Amino acid sequence: MKEMEKKEKMEKKEKKEKKEEKEKKEKKKEKKEEKEE
Repeated sequence: MKEMEKKEKMEKKEKKEKKEEKEKKEKKKEKKEEKEE
């Protein structure tokens, strides 16, 4: 049971980090596009 919870927490954390990473990239991309306009 404990192992499962641990695994779940790790997966949630990873998903969150991936999402944040993606958002950062999106923001950078937006900034770059704004500059080019």
